[in-house]
Amino acid sequence: MISVSQALDHLFELAQPLATETVPLAKANGRVLAGDVFSRRDQPPFSGSAMDGYAVQNADVQPGETLTVIGESAAGHRFDGQLMAGQAVRIFTGAPVPLGADRVVIQEDVTRDGDTILLGDTIDAGMHIRPRGVDFKDGQTVAAPKLLRPSDIALLAAMNVAEVPVRCRPKVAIISTGDELVMPGESPGPDQIIVSNSFGLQAMLQDLGAEARLLPIAADRRQSLETVFGLAEDADLVITIGGASVGDHDLVGQVAQDLGLQRSFYKIAMRPGKPLMAGRLKSGAMMIGLPGNPVSAMVCGHIFVTPVIRAMLGLPQSARAEFVVPLAADIGKNGPREHYMRGEMAGGKVRIFAQQDSSLLSVLAASNVLVKRPPNDPARVAGDLVRCISI
Repeated sequence: MISVSQALDHLFELAQPLATETVPLAKANGRVLAGDVFSRRDQPPFSGSAMDGYAVQNADVQPGETLTVIGESAAGHRFDGQLMAGQAVRIFTGAPVPLGADRVVIQEDVTRDGDTILLGDTIDAGMHIRPRGVDFKDGQTVAAPKLLRPSDIALLAAMNVAEVPVRCRPKVAIISTGDELVMPGESPGPDQIIVSNSFGLQAMLQDLGAEARLLPIAADRRQSLETVFGLAEDADLVITIGGASVGDHDLVGQVAQDLGLQRSFYKIAMRPGKPLMAGRLKSGAMMIGLPGNPVSAMVCGHIFVTPVIRAMLGLPQSARAEFVVPLAADIGKNGPREHYMRGEMAGGKVRIFAQQDSSLLSVLAASNVLVKRPPNDPARVAGDLVRCISI
């Protein structure tokens, strides 16, 4: 068995960044920027008013001063003339500041009578002008790699960037195996269960930006497995669930190897998820064989598949981010394997659930963190700090 960190090193050797494509900005949300892009203008492209009021020369701003209004500047409709001493231009938020003006007096500090304004006894001290380029400059860079979110899309639109280079979405084929499995909505036989972890993994992969599809359930027969593997030849990553142990009916590793799998590793010193394997298929696709227990498969999805997808998208190769939280209650000592225990963080503390069996999806669904216990970690008391991973 190898450690979790060693397994991740092997996985990163297999997970190569995918090709790039150019997409319209409207379709770029959630994609990973694959090349630097540059602003095509200053923002704002002119010095603009931050308030409704009057554009004036700062030297004229004195309580009780009267100024002559010579025009108006509105958003999209600038005042074309030049403002001189003793003059003012009515101005609205977002409008260009006229030439000659270097301050905006807010309208609450002004009394207007026809074309004359009277400055009040108290005047807001702010200049209320947004300088040209205060947000960003022409040529400013948005650097890759970067996972694009709505605020990034808004920024790129303001920069006049209409399309962006992004990493192609990883194509992931998910294969569940086992005679005991049927699809949701079907009527299982007396010895069957509903397949579940494939749906959870598909949702996880979609949230990560992958194109994940569920292939037909493969029966515990060589021909069935070979047929379903044949449906995954266009995938960048093939994920199998179940059949990776050493029992008489666990055929995934044997069939994959017969189909040209170059195995990188098998078995990890962790709980849950010990019978995990990975390698590269003859098609060029990466393969990860996950354990069949539902919680084991989902935990391995968080710990291993998530970093692999990020690496394929060109994001930095790294394990899941961890943070430290105090325990809400005492816990016993850990065994010889790294243990990812299901827990709930609330009120700044984490409570580890008493039931940690790898078949209990209800416990996983109630969890929002995995508590990472090192091998042979001693018993801990309430208030001790433990390392956690968000799920």
